[in-house]
Amino acid sequence: MPKLQLAQDPAADALLGSNPFALLVGMLLDQQVPMETAFAGPKKIAERMGGFDATQIADYDPDKFAALCSERPAIHRFPGSMAKRIQALAQVIVDQYDGDTAGLWTSGDPDGAELLRRLKGLPGFGEQKARIFLALLGKQYGVTPAGWRAAAGEYGKAGTHMSIADVLDARSLEQVRSHKKQMKAAKTATPKVTRKAAT
Repeated sequence: MPKLQLAQDPAADALLGSNPFALLVGMLLDQQVPMETAFAGPKKIAERMGGFDATQIADYDPDKFAALCSERPAIHRFPGSMAKRIQALAQVIVDQYDGDTAGLWTSGDPDGAELLRRLKGLPGFGEQKARIFLALLGKQYGVTPAGWRAAAGEYGKAGTHMSIADVLDARSLEQVRSHKKQMKAAKTATPKVTRKAAT
């Protein structure tokens, strides 16, 4: 079982290390909130449900699940919309992988490019999120299909501090956070090219 330090909370990280669906949901939640808040989300849900299982979550009453995600401390800034996404994600895992999240990277022995394609097909996973999760699987979870680094793009490179895939402790978390701030500042500083309206 991988020893992760993504949530910076031993119990939350233990769940992420032992439960692939928890790790996947943590990645889903990783937007518009601090990284460690996102990856602590699955533990909050697990405590309120008495476990963390894709089939159980997919079958849960949507209103009750949204209420459970909204309980303070909420799992996200937007707990209601995230609750819907988590259930949609759980349903895909149930329908396509019989409720076994690891099937994403074990079923049919996919290479890196195929695994990236599968990840991009998940609800809430765009190109960037899929690449970061693929890098996280390769760098910390022991999932290293052929070509995974190339498929993960810049996030797959060794020795970087670009994303949650590179968070190994509190220090690297700060390095990743600093990189994200720099990228955001660079984006803001770049003047936007405005197209002239066609006449």
